[in-house]
Amino acid sequence: MPYSLTVKKTDGKPGQVYYPLQLNTIPIPTPGPGQLLVRLSAAALNHRDLFIRQALYPGISFTAPLLADGYGIVTALGHPASASPRAQSLLRQPVLLTPSRGWDSDPAGPEDLGRAFTVVGASRLSADGTAQEWIVVDEDEVVAAPAHLTAAEGAALPLVGVTGWRALVTKAGVRAGDNVLVTGIGGGVALQVLQFAVAMGVRVWVTSGDAGKIARAKGLGAEGGVCYKDRDWDRQLGGMLPAERPYLDAVVDGAGGDVVGRTVKLLKPGGVISSYGMTVGPRMDWLMQAALKQVELKGTTMGSKAEFRAMVDFVRAHKIRPVVSRVVKGLDNIAGIEGLFDDMKAGRQFGKLVIQIDTDADSAPKL
Repeated sequence: MPYSLTVKKTDGKPGQVYYPLQLNTIPIPTPGPGQLLVRLSAAALNHRDLFIRQALYPGISFTAPLLADGYGIVTALGHPASASPRAQSLLRQPVLLTPSRGWDSDPAGPEDLGRAFTVVGASRLSADGTAQEWIVVDEDEVVAAPAHLTAAEGAALPLVGVTGWRALVTKAGVRAGDNVLVTGIGGGVALQVLQFAVAMGVRVWVTSGDAGKIARAKGLGAEGGVCYKDRDWDRQLGGMLPAERPYLDAVVDGAGGDVVGRTVKLLKPGGVISSYGMTVGPRMDWLMQAALKQVELKGTTMGSKAEFRAMVDFVRAHKIRPVVSRVVKGLDNIAGIEGLFDDMKAGRQFGKLVIQIDTDADSAPKL
């Protein structure tokens, strides 16, 4: 029987409890009209999954499989005789699954945020999740996977990709030649923002608490970086900016904390801080200096199906390969999967943490 992976509810307070992983056996589902049966090849972790295990995420389901990111092969169509030409073209082809539900195309935000929008994986609002060997989804919940990606690279892309794309493109509105700061390099979203920006011709600087991660980011095209543990990292960064454009056009930030105070002097008038997370704390100081400088603070998270499709098309066109930190094989490899969660808790990863579900899947790029 195929496997799925869920979390098991145990007693404990949010932030103190740590829900254990539970391996389940499930039947292979049958697709209905307008649906596809996908055999999942790989799935990836996000910080959201760690928050779920700590009871720090809303609307947790203990029956829906974990994880939002997935790459797989379409193996069957529901009602093949009446399947659309698009569905027929996807049969036996690799696909990426959309990581959320309830947000079609509105650039302002989900069309029905209060009732319908959710990221899949251990969510009460959706039975879907990619920590399973087989999944049935509606046809419009998949896109053809870029042919140059391995299964692990494909699984590494969806949620961080659409989150980073929205933060950088929709919200920050960057263009070739701009100067951008990306904080917390090493995390999945920050790395995707870096890769997207470099491909666009944007000059990128990064922050990290690890000099090794800054060096690796420079290998991916970053102009340079600073250690956020240094008291004067903002001054150091200012000294790195080019003489012909000695300011930042935008900051793409997932940390929060004192980022406004640190960067307001470096941002151009009307510059943008695009904030997709607050790992330092749930609050961010807003300074009068930023208001006087016309700086815009824009909150953002996840993205729509339209943004997801645009992001995948960009990855395909520019042959971008998401950074994979580590892969373990087998959905039943609980010890190995726990090791991935341990990497995330300790901040050891540089890139995405991936489970290769179909251990017979070809891990070579599809060229």
